[in-house]
Amino acid sequence: MNGKSKPGKNKPGKNKPGKSKPGKSKPVKNKSGKRKIIWITRTAVFTALLIAMQTATAPMGNIIITGAVVNLLLIVSVMTCGLACGLSVATVSPVMAKFLGIGPFWSIIPFLIAGNMTLVLLWYFVGNRNMGNKYTAYIAALISAAVAKFLVLYIGIVRIAIPVFLGLPPSQAVVVSNMFSIPQLVTALTGGIAAIALLPTLKKAIRERRG
Repeated sequence: MNGKSKPGKNKPGKNKPGKSKPGKSKPVKNKSGKRKIIWITRTAVFTALLIAMQTATAPMGNIIITGAVVNLLLIVSVMTCGLACGLSVATVSPVMAKFLGIGPFWSIIPFLIAGNMTLVLLWYFVGNRNMGNKYTAYIAALISAAVAKFLVLYIGIVRIAIPVFLGLPPSQAVVVSNMFSIPQLVTALTGGIAAIALLPTLKKAIRERRG
């Protein structure tokens, strides 16, 4: 018999080079975009809240109350929302306050920003360290951040800005110098103590909401 064997045909289908299924990277992008929106929202809320509290407390004429509230919100922002949020609030809030007419001289604002950033950085890096007890880290952050911010403001404003940039009359220079000396240490400590009292409750509420 001269039967011809039929050549076998490879049925396409199972071994076809498959195309990578699109869409796997979308959830990552969506999650990243969502985190960015949350970060922007929280930063805006803390900035607005800080300016609102400054506006509300400034008419009282008590820099201890106003300063303590400002420091409290800076600490809460960095300890609950992260370093980027805290630094953003520390930088933007003095500028926005000046535009709204409740800030000091423009030549002082860079030193205010530097003081705020010093407070935020030390609270973030010291307050989040593992020292066996969270309150030990908080107290270390409280003291180091308050002293460091006080020194930044005192050296920057009292020793540099007032005599070099402002050229104020002696009586006014004394008033401004007094505002940015020991009261700044008191407000940083007061705001920090209030933050230590509030942070455990705030962090627990945030964890429960995320969970």
